[in-house]
Amino acid sequence: MKSNVAGILAVLWMAVIFAFSAQPKEESSRVSEEVSESLLNVTGWLFHLNIDEERVYEIARALERFVRKGAHMTEFAILAVLLYLWIGRWRMPRLRQYVIAVMLALLYAGSDEFHQLFVEGRAGLLSDVLVDGTGAAVGLALFILVPLCVRRVLRSAQRICRTQ
Repeated sequence: MKSNVAGILAVLWMAVIFAFSAQPKEESSRVSEEVSESLLNVTGWLFHLNIDEERVYEIARALERFVRKGAHMTEFAILAVLLYLWIGRWRMPRLRQYVIAVMLALLYAGSDEFHQLFVEGRAGLLSDVLVDGTGAAVGLALFILVPLCVRRVLRSAQRICRTQ
């Protein structure tokens, strides 16, 4: 049941990625700049920084590219996790499941960049496919490894507590 839901969510997430990719460059850049400005404003508030609006705008424009690439990596990390959970319905080693999920996410990244060739002001770039693939691989690795590490630490802590 869980894998069926993950499969449906993966398809819905692909539609979300497609919708973001269908935005013309101007609109997409504006959204990235707004996110950058919001992050800077929250950071300024949290750390009591006095940054005037003009400076926030300058920094946001400088960070926009990093925000955009970070968003791409996050989008494809989520997609890879959903695909991994969906693929889990078939019995196979985790490594094979991981590779298949990352390769499917990479394949979708390639199709997403191809789609952008037909969107005003956008370009399909191999470097973006690589960024997306990196996001998928790293995000999925974290999804798999962090819980394993936490369980090991907790087991070790339990053993230490029992021996004392």
